[in-house]
Amino acid sequence: MNSLNEQALQDLRAAARIQRKLSTGNKNQALLAIAGRLATASNEIIEENKKDLAALPADTASAFRDRLTLNAERIDGMIESLKQVAGLPDPVGEVIEQSTLKNGLLLKKIRAPLGVIFMIFESRPNVILEAFSLAFKSGNVILLRGGSESKHSSAIIYRLMRESLQECGFAQLPFLGVENYDRSLVEQLLKRKDVIDIVVPRGGDKLIDFVQRTALMPIIKNDRGMCHTYVAEDADLVMAAKIVANAKTQRPGVCNALETVLVNAKVANQFLPLLYKETETKKLQWHVDSGSLDILKNHERVTLANPQDWDTEYLDLIMNCRIVNDLDEAINHIEKHGSKHSEAIVTKSEEKARIFQQDIDAAAVYWNASTRFTDGFEFGLGGELGISTQKLHVRGPVGLRELTNARWLVDGSGQTRG
Repeated sequence: MNSLNEQALQDLRAAARIQRKLSTGNKNQALLAIAGRLATASNEIIEENKKDLAALPADTASAFRDRLTLNAERIDGMIESLKQVAGLPDPVGEVIEQSTLKNGLLLKKIRAPLGVIFMIFESRPNVILEAFSLAFKSGNVILLRGGSESKHSSAIIYRLMRESLQECGFAQLPFLGVENYDRSLVEQLLKRKDVIDIVVPRGGDKLIDFVQRTALMPIIKNDRGMCHTYVAEDADLVMAAKIVANAKTQRPGVCNALETVLVNAKVANQFLPLLYKETETKKLQWHVDSGSLDILKNHERVTLANPQDWDTEYLDLIMNCRIVNDLDEAINHIEKHGSKHSEAIVTKSEEKARIFQQDIDAAAVYWNASTRFTDGFEFGLGGELGISTQKLHVRGPVGLRELTNARWLVDGSGQTRG
């Protein structure tokens, strides 16, 4: 199996048996040890990351370059995430419900680890520690395979993790970082349901589609983020402009960034120039409907949208804009073009907000806030394996509890069934 041998897979499977019995104290100690080692190796990590950045083609999109970049601030964020996960309650063994039957059987429904998780990700090396810490604290082991564009960054992070865990007494490591970037290896692994319990793809449409077509084990799908914000006729327009600008431009290359703003026709003449001014320093490109074009026709970087634009996740400083007549039209647009990730409404009316939140089928639905908050770290989960847009078994940020399932413990005193 190329450079990933069969023994490595079997060792990971064996580590899963150890991991599900590991004490909370031992898990927290290991996470804090890794955090400490990252802090001392910060400059070394940045130097390795520079090698990955230098290898990128000159015409690489700025958003992609941003996703790949590690700096002191982001490494501090990785360290803080590890510490936050160490401080969170351990979900393993948590009693979800308990009852005693008439025959005296005591039933306990408890949280249990999923087992071996295979995580496939693209370009963002900080994902390694987010994914590992959550899998580890929730009693799982994890097989990690990033993109070749982050190979130097990934290699040093894997090394620091190995050294820390070995110093903490882990003879069998609870993770395996795949440093062979042959795509055929991924295809082989996706067929190994005898070893891998769950696969989590985190990347673009092509990766998600490939995993869905190939994997023989269950998938926690982290699909694209075709996110919208609807500005209602009664919205505080200054607040709405700040919310939309933040959702689109604060970090455009991530899945919770806004792609389309929908504006009620009654406030479009006032709101669109205001929003343009709010985002002007970012040199945002606008793809708009004909009504919006009439309002912004004398502004730079404003062009008429193509039909496919309403379904395009740009992950860049490009935004769609459409004028709608009412709440129903906004909801219908999102129902047709949304990806069930994160959607928002800006309105002073709680009634409108609750209708929007109830009718929109998405993992996270906001009232008067930026979609950028759909994030495990922001939600207090200590990070995430991704944002699940599927219906089973989890939706939204995939944190500790979402990396467990339920099983039953049954205590008896000799009961038999008649």
